[in-house]
Amino acid sequence: MAVYVYSVVATTHPQRLDDLTGVGDPPATLRTVSNRKLTAVVSDAPENLRPKRRDLTAHQDVQERLMADGPVLPLQFGFTAADDEAVRAVLEEHADAFSERLRAVKGCTEYHLKAAQDEDAMLRRVLEESDEARSLNEQIRGGANDPGLPLALGELVAQEVQARQEQLAASVLKALRPLAREESASPATGNDFLNVSFLVARDDEEEFRTSVQKLAAELGADFDLRLRGPLPAYSFV
Repeated sequence: MAVYVYSVVATTHPQRLDDLTGVGDPPATLRTVSNRKLTAVVSDAPENLRPKRRDLTAHQDVQERLMADGPVLPLQFGFTAADDEAVRAVLEEHADAFSERLRAVKGCTEYHLKAAQDEDAMLRRVLEESDEARSLNEQIRGGANDPGLPLALGELVAQEVQARQEQLAASVLKALRPLAREESASPATGNDFLNVSFLVARDDEEEFRTSVQKLAAELGADFDLRLRGPLPAYSFV
């Protein structure tokens, strides 16, 4: 039977899971698959599993309980293997890499930061600060009979926006990087110009959160910084 895999811990981890249940309806019973160094927390995998609230909560509850007692390598929701032997084979094959990652995330949690800028405010700033963009815009608004002007303005604004957002993202990362052990960036989508996770030592969490608040205040009301955490270190497995 297929196996649902929640996370990997050291075999010495307390693994206090007796009062928790796994995903599925009815909820699956949690168990472990181990080798000499590592243990995977697993359960039978339900058929047609979907990310329903109860199952997402069950998955997260396992991670949080394990995190309370030591380092954890949390797997994303929905990870399955063919059977217990397949899980054990992965533990054997990647024992050194998993052990190194457990050492890296020890005493740490993940914080996920997204940042966006109000689109209208961003365009106003480009038109205020770029002489070329302002000139093109004035020609268009003045009724210049040149069909190429709107296209030129659009291309120029797009280039300016990209350059400014890259600079903003770099400045945010520069400010927060000293407070994190690792970072993991993902492509930003929508209006966001930053989508990044930080691995933060528990002793540095308060300073990290305070630094994000200060950055938000410095950037001003036109910016939206959304910080989530503390989280299991999904981005650093």
